[in-house]
Amino acid sequence: MSEEGRLVGGSRRRDDNENIALRPQLLKDIVGQDRVRDNVQILIEAAKGRNDTLDHVLFHGPPGLGKTSLAHVIANEMNVNIRVTAGPSIERAGDLAAILTHLKQNDILFIDEVHRLGKAVEEVLYPAMEDFKLDIVIGKGPAAKNVRLNLPRFTIIGATTRLALMTAPLRDRFGAQFRLDFYELPAIEFIISRAAKMLKVQITPEGTTEIGRRSRGTPRIALRLLRRVRDFAQVRADGVITGPVAGEALEMMDIDHLGLDDIDRRILQIIIEKYRGGPVGLETIAAAISEDSSTIMDVNEPYLLQLGFLARTPRGRVATAHAYEHLGIFHEDTGSEDIPDQPSLF
Repeated sequence: MSEEGRLVGGSRRRDDNENIALRPQLLKDIVGQDRVRDNVQILIEAAKGRNDTLDHVLFHGPPGLGKTSLAHVIANEMNVNIRVTAGPSIERAGDLAAILTHLKQNDILFIDEVHRLGKAVEEVLYPAMEDFKLDIVIGKGPAAKNVRLNLPRFTIIGATTRLALMTAPLRDRFGAQFRLDFYELPAIEFIISRAAKMLKVQITPEGTTEIGRRSRGTPRIALRLLRRVRDFAQVRADGVITGPVAGEALEMMDIDHLGLDDIDRRILQIIIEKYRGGPVGLETIAAAISEDSSTIMDVNEPYLLQLGFLARTPRGRVATAHAYEHLGIFHEDTGSEDIPDQPSLF
Protein backbone atom coordinates (compact mmCIF):
# COMPACT_ATOMS: atom_id res chain seq x y z
CA MET A 1 0.00 0.00 0.00
CA SER A 2 1.32 3.46 -0.87
CA GLU A 3 1.78 6.04 1.85
CA GLU A 4 -1.03 8.10 0.32
CA GLY A 5 -3.41 5.17 0.72
CA ARG A 6 -2.77 4.66 4.46
CA LEU A 7 -5.29 6.05 6.91
CA VAL A 8 -2.57 6.43 9.55
CA GLY A 9 0.04 7.73 7.12
CA GLY A 10 1.25 11.22 7.96
CA SER A 11 1.66 12.35 4.36
CA ARG A 12 -1.05 14.56 2.87
CA ARG A 13 -3.82 12.77 0.96
CA ARG A 14 -6.29 14.08 -1.59
CA ASP A 15 -9.16 13.65 0.86
CA ASP A 16 -7.47 15.86 3.46
CA ASN A 17 -8.71 19.03 1.77
CA GLU A 18 -11.57 19.19 4.25
CA ASN A 19 -8.97 19.68 6.99
CA ILE A 20 -8.08 23.11 5.62
CA ALA A 21 -11.21 24.64 7.17
CA LEU A 22 -10.28 23.02 10.50
CA ARG A 23 -6.81 24.56 10.71
CA PRO A 24 -6.03 27.03 13.50
CA GLN A 25 -6.06 30.64 12.34
CA LEU A 26 -4.13 32.35 15.15
CA LEU A 27 -1.36 31.44 17.58
CA LYS A 28 -3.83 31.25 20.47
CA ASP A 29 -5.61 28.42 18.62
CA ILE A 30 -2.49 26.23 18.49
CA VAL A 31 -2.19 23.46 21.07
CA GLY A 32 0.33 20.68 21.52
CA GLN A 33 3.37 22.61 20.29
CA ASP A 34 3.67 25.09 23.15
CA ARG A 35 7.42 25.61 22.90
CA VAL A 36 7.27 26.31 19.18
CA ARG A 37 4.20 28.54 19.58
CA ASP A 38 5.83 30.64 22.31
CA ASN A 39 9.05 31.09 20.34
CA VAL A 40 7.16 32.04 17.18
CA GLN A 41 5.10 34.55 19.15
CA ILE A 42 8.29 36.26 20.33
CA LEU A 43 9.59 36.42 16.75
CA ILE A 44 6.33 37.97 15.53
CA GLU A 45 6.03 40.51 18.34
CA ALA A 46 9.68 41.53 17.94
CA ALA A 47 9.29 41.99 14.18
CA LYS A 48 6.13 44.04 14.66
CA GLY A 49 7.79 46.14 17.34
CA ARG A 50 10.63 47.03 14.98
CA ASN A 51 8.25 47.38 12.03
CA ASP A 52 10.54 44.90 10.30
CA THR A 53 10.24 41.78 8.18
CA LEU A 54 10.06 38.48 10.02
CA ASP A 55 13.24 36.41 9.91
CA HIS A 56 13.30 33.30 7.72
CA VAL A 57 11.80 30.32 9.56
CA LEU A 58 12.33 26.57 9.11
CA PHE A 59 9.97 23.94 10.52
CA HIS A 60 11.07 20.31 10.50
CA GLY A 61 9.67 17.06 11.86
CA PRO A 62 7.45 14.12 10.88
CA PRO A 63 4.61 14.76 8.42
CA GLY A 64 1.17 15.84 9.59
CA LEU A 65 2.20 17.83 12.68
CA GLY A 66 1.16 21.29 11.47
CA LYS A 67 4.08 22.85 9.63
CA THR A 68 1.83 24.23 6.88
CA SER A 69 -0.75 25.39 9.43
CA LEU A 70 1.92 27.27 11.36
CA ALA A 71 3.01 29.07 8.19
CA HIS A 72 -0.54 30.28 7.58
CA VAL A 73 -0.92 31.27 11.23
CA ILE A 74 2.24 33.36 11.01
CA ALA A 75 0.91 35.10 7.90
CA ASN A 76 -2.36 35.84 9.70
CA GLU A 77 -0.57 37.16 12.78
CA MET A 78 1.71 39.35 10.66
CA ASN A 79 -1.28 40.41 8.51
CA VAL A 80 0.62 39.74 5.30
CA ASN A 81 0.05 37.68 2.16
CA ILE A 82 1.40 34.15 1.87
CA ARG A 83 2.34 32.35 -1.31
CA VAL A 84 2.59 28.57 -1.16
CA THR A 85 4.81 26.35 -3.28
CA ALA A 86 6.82 23.15 -2.93
CA GLY A 87 10.43 22.22 -3.57
CA PRO A 88 9.68 19.75 -6.40
CA SER A 89 7.53 22.38 -8.17
CA ILE A 90 10.48 24.76 -8.58
CA GLU A 91 12.40 22.92 -11.26
CA ARG A 92 14.49 25.75 -12.70
CA ALA A 93 16.09 28.92 -11.41
CA GLY A 94 13.74 30.87 -13.66
CA ASP A 95 10.74 29.39 -11.84
CA LEU A 96 12.04 30.73 -8.55
CA ALA A 97 12.87 34.10 -10.10
CA ALA A 98 9.29 34.43 -11.35
CA ILE A 99 7.96 33.73 -7.85
CA LEU A 100 10.34 36.11 -6.07
CA THR A 101 9.73 39.03 -8.42
CA HIS A 102 5.99 38.87 -7.73
CA LEU A 103 6.38 39.11 -3.96
CA LYS A 104 5.50 42.34 -2.19
CA GLN A 105 6.98 43.97 0.89
CA ASN A 106 6.80 41.68 3.97
CA ASP A 107 5.11 38.85 2.02
CA ILE A 108 5.71 35.25 3.08
CA LEU A 109 6.83 32.54 0.69
CA PHE A 110 6.11 29.09 2.09
CA ILE A 111 8.19 26.29 0.54
CA ASP A 112 7.05 22.80 1.48
CA GLU A 113 9.56 19.96 1.06
CA VAL A 114 12.28 22.56 0.93
CA HIS A 115 14.93 19.81 1.05
CA ARG A 116 13.98 18.89 -2.54
CA LEU A 117 15.11 22.17 -4.09
CA GLY A 118 17.67 21.68 -6.85
CA LYS A 119 21.22 22.97 -6.55
CA ALA A 120 20.75 25.60 -9.28
CA VAL A 121 17.63 26.88 -7.55
CA GLU A 122 19.40 27.07 -4.20
CA GLU A 123 22.18 29.17 -5.73
CA VAL A 124 19.59 31.76 -6.75
CA LEU A 125 17.89 31.58 -3.35
CA TYR A 126 20.99 32.35 -1.28
CA PRO A 127 21.41 36.04 -2.19
CA ALA A 128 17.63 36.47 -2.18
CA MET A 129 17.43 35.30 1.43
CA GLU A 130 20.51 37.17 2.65
CA ASP A 131 20.53 40.44 0.71
CA PHE A 132 17.10 40.47 -0.97
CA LYS A 133 18.85 40.53 -4.32
CA LEU A 134 18.10 38.44 -7.38
CA ASP A 135 20.97 37.56 -9.70
CA ILE A 136 19.85 36.60 -13.20
CA VAL A 137 21.80 35.93 -16.37
CA ILE A 138 20.57 37.50 -19.59
CA GLY A 139 21.71 36.01 -22.88
CA LYS A 140 24.09 33.14 -23.57
CA GLY A 141 27.75 32.65 -24.32
CA PRO A 142 30.19 35.59 -24.46
CA ALA A 143 27.32 38.08 -24.71
CA ALA A 144 25.70 36.90 -21.47
CA LYS A 145 25.30 39.54 -18.77
CA ASN A 146 24.68 39.15 -15.06
CA VAL A 147 21.98 41.47 -13.75
CA ARG A 148 21.22 42.01 -10.06
CA LEU A 149 17.67 43.07 -9.20
CA ASN A 150 16.47 44.45 -5.89
CA LEU A 151 13.69 42.51 -4.19
CA PRO A 152 11.26 43.70 -1.52
CA ARG A 153 12.03 42.39 1.96
CA PHE A 154 10.16 39.12 2.41
CA THR A 155 10.15 36.02 4.61
CA ILE A 156 10.70 32.45 3.55
CA ILE A 157 9.13 29.74 5.70
CA GLY A 158 10.47 26.31 4.85
CA ALA A 159 9.07 22.94 5.90
CA THR A 160 10.80 19.59 5.68
CA THR A 161 10.45 16.07 6.99
CA ARG A 162 14.08 15.31 6.06
CA LEU A 163 16.29 17.90 7.73
CA ALA A 164 19.39 15.79 7.08
CA LEU A 165 18.84 16.10 3.31
CA MET A 166 19.01 19.90 3.39
CA THR A 167 22.35 21.35 2.38
CA ALA A 168 24.17 23.15 5.18
CA PRO A 169 24.32 26.52 3.33
CA LEU A 170 20.54 26.52 2.84
CA ARG A 171 19.80 25.38 6.37
CA ASP A 172 22.05 28.04 7.86
CA ARG A 173 20.17 30.82 6.09
CA PHE A 174 17.08 30.20 8.20
CA GLY A 175 17.46 32.39 11.25
CA ALA A 176 14.84 30.49 13.27
CA GLN A 177 14.58 26.70 13.18
CA PHE A 178 12.01 24.66 15.09
CA ARG A 179 11.36 20.94 15.37
CA LEU A 180 7.75 19.78 15.72
CA ASP A 181 7.23 16.69 17.85
CA PHE A 182 4.37 14.23 18.18
CA TYR A 183 1.41 15.57 20.19
CA GLU A 184 0.43 14.31 23.63
CA LEU A 185 -3.00 12.69 23.99
CA PRO A 186 -4.70 15.68 25.73
CA ALA A 187 -3.72 17.97 22.85
CA ILE A 188 -4.96 15.48 20.26
CA GLU A 189 -8.25 15.13 22.15
CA PHE A 190 -8.68 18.91 22.16
CA ILE A 191 -8.09 19.02 18.39
CA ILE A 192 -10.61 16.23 17.79
CA SER A 193 -13.24 17.89 20.02
CA ARG A 194 -12.76 21.24 18.30
CA ALA A 195 -13.00 19.65 14.85
CA ALA A 196 -16.11 17.67 15.82
CA LYS A 197 -17.86 20.89 16.83
CA MET A 198 -16.91 22.54 13.55
CA LEU A 199 -18.11 19.49 11.61
CA LYS A 200 -21.28 19.33 13.76
CA VAL A 201 -20.52 15.77 14.80
CA GLN A 202 -21.86 14.37 18.08
CA ILE A 203 -19.02 12.74 20.00
CA THR A 204 -18.63 11.66 23.60
CA PRO A 205 -15.43 12.12 25.66
CA GLU A 206 -14.85 8.36 25.39
CA GLY A 207 -15.17 8.55 21.62
CA THR A 208 -12.70 11.42 21.52
CA THR A 209 -10.19 9.45 23.58
CA GLU A 210 -10.61 6.31 21.47
CA ILE A 211 -9.83 8.20 18.27
CA GLY A 212 -7.03 10.15 19.95
CA ARG A 213 -5.25 7.02 21.18
CA ARG A 214 -5.09 5.68 17.64
CA SER A 215 -3.98 8.93 15.97
CA ARG A 216 -0.24 8.36 16.46
CA GLY A 217 0.13 11.81 18.04
CA THR A 218 -0.51 13.41 14.65
CA PRO A 219 -3.33 15.96 14.08
CA ARG A 220 -3.65 15.18 10.38
CA ILE A 221 -4.29 11.52 11.17
CA ALA A 222 -6.67 12.43 14.01
CA LEU A 223 -8.84 14.55 11.71
CA ARG A 224 -8.77 11.87 9.02
CA LEU A 225 -9.88 9.19 11.46
CA LEU A 226 -12.59 11.48 12.85
CA ARG A 227 -14.10 11.82 9.38
CA ARG A 228 -14.03 8.05 8.77
CA VAL A 229 -15.54 7.28 12.19
CA ARG A 230 -18.16 9.95 11.53
CA ASP A 231 -19.21 8.05 8.41
CA PHE A 232 -19.37 4.77 10.35
CA ALA A 233 -21.43 6.36 13.13
CA GLN A 234 -23.82 7.88 10.62
CA VAL A 235 -24.54 4.48 9.08
CA ARG A 236 -24.31 2.20 12.13
CA ALA A 237 -24.87 4.31 15.28
CA ASP A 238 -27.37 7.11 14.63
CA GLY A 239 -24.53 9.57 14.06
CA VAL A 240 -23.20 9.56 17.65
CA ILE A 241 -19.53 8.66 18.17
CA THR A 242 -19.13 6.84 21.48
CA GLY A 243 -16.10 4.92 22.71
CA PRO A 244 -17.39 1.51 21.53
CA VAL A 245 -18.54 2.95 18.19
CA ALA A 246 -15.13 4.54 17.54
CA GLY A 247 -13.37 1.34 18.60
CA GLU A 248 -15.49 -0.83 16.31
CA ALA A 249 -15.04 1.53 13.38
CA LEU A 250 -11.27 1.70 13.74
CA GLU A 251 -10.92 -2.04 14.23
CA MET A 252 -12.83 -2.45 10.97
CA MET A 253 -10.20 -0.20 9.37
CA ASP A 254 -7.49 -2.51 10.78
CA ILE A 255 -6.11 0.16 13.12
CA ASP A 256 -5.35 -1.25 16.57
CA HIS A 257 -5.61 0.48 19.95
CA LEU A 258 -2.16 2.08 19.60
CA GLY A 259 -2.70 3.30 16.05
CA LEU A 260 -0.65 0.61 14.33
CA ASP A 261 -1.90 -0.57 10.97
CA ASP A 262 -1.05 -3.61 8.88
CA ILE A 263 2.22 -2.16 7.56
CA ASP A 264 3.51 -1.34 11.06
CA ARG A 265 2.69 -4.83 12.29
CA ARG A 266 4.27 -6.42 9.22
CA ILE A 267 7.51 -4.54 9.88
CA LEU A 268 7.63 -5.89 13.43
CA GLN A 269 6.59 -9.40 12.37
CA ILE A 270 9.28 -9.55 9.67
CA ILE A 271 11.97 -8.58 12.17
CA ILE A 272 10.70 -11.02 14.83
CA GLU A 273 9.65 -14.04 12.78
CA LYS A 274 12.15 -14.01 9.91
CA TYR A 275 15.19 -12.46 11.57
CA ARG A 276 14.75 -13.60 15.19
CA GLY A 277 14.13 -10.08 16.43
CA GLY A 278 17.06 -8.51 14.61
CA PRO A 279 19.31 -6.74 14.08
CA VAL A 280 18.31 -6.41 10.43
CA GLY A 281 19.05 -3.72 7.87
CA LEU A 282 16.46 -1.20 6.71
CA GLU A 283 16.78 -2.17 3.05
CA THR A 284 16.19 -5.82 3.94
CA ILE A 285 13.00 -4.92 5.81
CA ALA A 286 11.82 -2.76 2.91
CA ALA A 287 12.40 -5.55 0.41
CA ALA A 288 10.63 -8.09 2.61
CA ILE A 289 7.40 -6.07 2.83
CA SER A 290 7.67 -4.44 -0.63
CA GLU A 291 7.78 -0.90 0.75
CA ASP A 292 10.11 2.01 0.08
CA SER A 293 12.90 2.24 2.65
CA SER A 294 12.62 6.02 2.93
CA THR A 295 8.89 5.69 3.74
CA ILE A 296 9.66 3.20 6.50
CA MET A 297 12.37 5.45 7.93
CA ASP A 298 10.34 8.69 7.75
CA VAL A 299 6.82 7.45 8.53
CA ASN A 300 6.83 4.12 10.35
CA GLU A 301 10.03 4.17 12.36
CA PRO A 302 9.53 7.43 14.32
CA TYR A 303 6.28 6.21 15.85
CA LEU A 304 7.56 2.67 16.49
CA LEU A 305 10.60 4.17 18.18
CA GLN A 306 8.41 6.44 20.27
CA LEU A 307 6.34 3.46 21.42
CA GLY A 308 9.49 1.56 22.32
CA PHE A 309 8.73 -1.24 19.85
CA LEU A 310 11.80 -0.71 17.69
CA ALA A 311 15.44 0.06 18.36
CA ARG A 312 18.15 1.39 16.09
CA THR A 313 21.53 -0.16 16.73
CA PRO A 314 24.82 0.10 14.80
CA ARG A 315 24.03 -3.29 13.25
CA GLY A 316 20.44 -2.62 12.23
CA ARG A 317 16.87 -2.51 13.51
CA VAL A 318 15.85 -4.59 16.51
CA ALA A 319 12.39 -5.46 17.82
CA THR A 320 12.10 -4.89 21.58
CA ALA A 321 10.29 -7.01 24.14
CA HIS A 322 7.40 -4.53 24.00
CA ALA A 323 6.88 -5.37 20.32
CA TYR A 324 6.69 -9.09 21.12
CA GLU A 325 4.13 -8.38 23.82
CA HIS A 326 2.00 -6.18 21.56
CA LEU A 327 1.89 -8.82 18.83
CA GLY A 328 1.22 -11.62 21.30
CA ILE A 329 4.44 -13.45 20.38
CA PHE A 330 6.34 -15.32 23.09
CA HIS A 331 9.66 -13.70 23.94
CA GLU A 332 12.15 -15.36 26.22
CA ASP A 333 14.31 -12.64 27.72
CA THR A 334 17.80 -14.03 27.31
CA GLY A 335 19.56 -10.80 28.23
CA SER A 336 21.07 -10.68 24.74
CA GLU A 337 22.00 -7.25 23.41
CA ASP A 338 20.30 -8.19 20.14
CA ILE A 339 16.84 -7.93 21.75
CA PRO A 340 16.92 -5.07 24.27
CA ASP A 341 14.00 -4.40 26.55
CA GLN A 342 14.25 -0.68 25.83
CA PRO A 343 15.02 1.07 22.52
CA SER A 344 18.58 2.17 21.91
CA LEU A 345 18.50 5.44 20.00
CA PHE A 346 21.89 5.63 18.27
